Amino acid sequence: MSNVFILADFLDGKPTKTNAELATAGARIGSVTAVVLAPVGKGEAQASSLATGPISQILIVESDYFSQNGVAAVADALAQLVTTKSPAALLVASHAFGKEVAARVAVRTDSGIITDAVDVSSDLTATQLVFGGSTTVHSKVSHGTPIITVRPNSINAELTPATPVVEKIELALDENSKKATITSSKPPVQGDRPQLTEANIVVSGGRGTNGDFSPVEAFADSMGAAVGASRAATDAGWYPHTHQVGQTGKSVSPQLYVACGISGAIQHRAGMQTSKTIVVINKDPEAPLFEIADFGVIGDLFAVLPKATEGVKAHKS
Repeated sequence: MSNVFILADFLDGKPTKTNAELATAGARIGSVTAVVLAPVGKGEAQASSLATGPISQILIVESDYFSQNGVAAVADALAQLVTTKSPAALLVASHAFGKEVAARVAVRTDSGIITDAVDVSSDLTATQLVFGGSTTVHSKVSHGTPIITVRPNSINAELTPATPVVEKIELALDENSKKATITSSKPPVQGDRPQLTEANIVVSGGRGTNGDFSPVEAFADSMGAAVGASRAATDAGWYPHTHQVGQTGKSVSPQLYVACGISGAIQHRAGMQTSKTIVVINKDPEAPLFEIADFGVIGDLFAVLPKATEGVKAHKS
């Protein structure tokens, strides 16, 4: 049976739900091995936190170089494992860190790479949305170990309890992977809301907010949602750039995406149109985003969102 590697994904030392999504995709191809690259003394704890998803094995590599030297050290260890273990494929979360690691591993192992896939089939055919999301592409790696980065939230995760076999491996990292040292780092401020790329519900505001995101935030909080913003809103300084959704921001694929006061330029659509259900609130009936909406409300967000928030809270009570 084929063995598929996934790079275990952690945020501030805690596993993300992307692990179960990667494992679900990998299980279509064969047995799944999660690779945990952790600081010394923390590997077993991180491995034990991978409690859900069809993971049959966990490989732990511990080294303080992973935090000291970042991407280069992680890619070095992963490339060594790919070379020695010869997995059928390597699946990695498609965020900035994951894509940089995947690219370096592809170079080190002389392998093909596919980035930002929204699906992976049993024969390792990856589905991508390209040209701003206007075109669907199906592609396969033809050389080396297929390395595929998968967009978070794009695959429905199988959340069965996992009882994997755990193995600890010793690796000697190449000196070239230690040439750049991280002297300081500051984790992003998450607040009490879900992380944008992992949230099941995202409520985004755009130019129509006129800089006032309070009704957007209130509605998002009533739904337990993350808050996003269009490029127009972030460029105007109305909301942090870390929350920008779009081609030059973050790509999201939540179960529900609510766009408030966003016209729907192709730049924004590229980052959210794989959402399972799209609701658009805009007072302009000709707003392009209505073309891909599952549900639309023609109205002023300052009138619509407070009523919607009241309705959600009343339903909960």
